[in-house]
Amino acid sequence: MYDLPSEDPEEIRMPDEYHELQSMLLRVTFRPGTFPGEQLFVGTDLNIYYDRHHLNWYKRPDWFAVVGVERLYEGHDSRDSYVMWQELVSPFVIVELLSPSTENEDLGRTVRQPGNPPTKWEVYSQILRVPYYVVFSRLNNEFQAFHLVGARYQPVSLSNGRLLIRELELSLNLWRGTYEGLNRLWLRWFTADGQLILTPNEEAAAAAQLATEADRRATEADRRATEADRRATEADRRAAEADRRLQEAQQQAELLAAKLRELNIDPNSLG
Repeated sequence: MYDLPSEDPEEIRMPDEYHELQSMLLRVTFRPGTFPGEQLFVGTDLNIYYDRHHLNWYKRPDWFAVVGVERLYEGHDSRDSYVMWQELVSPFVIVELLSPSTENEDLGRTVRQPGNPPTKWEVYSQILRVPYYVVFSRLNNEFQAFHLVGARYQPVSLSNGRLLIRELELSLNLWRGTYEGLNRLWLRWFTADGQLILTPNEEAAAAAQLATEADRRATEADRRATEADRRATEADRRAAEADRRLQEAQQQAELLAAKLRELNIDPNSLG
């Protein structure tokens, strides 16, 4: 396993709960229809080393996904960083969550200075050649997407506010809802036709709701069956009562006819 560090010990990184939650939501909803789970790797705030001759040169996206690579390094180990000359597969999509301190770099407004590492856009577009690059600002809820054309990123015109990535059978869009107790606009993955991809907790809640609904329907079916049995029993009782009354009427008619005959009166002559 390579031993390049997971972070620069001299770099000051401020903790940010939103970045963590947003990245996790992207992670748990990233389910391409074209790749199995064991051929996906998702990195969150993880160093990407791209130049074996400059081991202190790296980029650290807020979120990125690689497809067609083993989920575990060499099939059995976790990754402390992503080293391009060992992995040989570039990220397919990168998401940066804008902040005031990184906005210019994330939006490609910086220029490489002599002797310095390449800019973020140079690394993503020309070295890693990442097909899709996305930036999202939680401050103004602006979602921008770029597609690699040649060696340059071109803005993508979003269809109904969403980015469609046909190669993955996925789309990326904004969603307002509650995740981990926080209600706001989130960036999350959908199916290619715009159906929400549920998180594990949402799937569990949906399954519980379905089970509750199934129990309710079963209880209602039992109630209806019991009611049907009650009505059938009542119908049988009424039929039996009608038969009893008919028999009593017939018996009374026979007794009356017998008495009339005793009096030498023909019952049939009475009309």
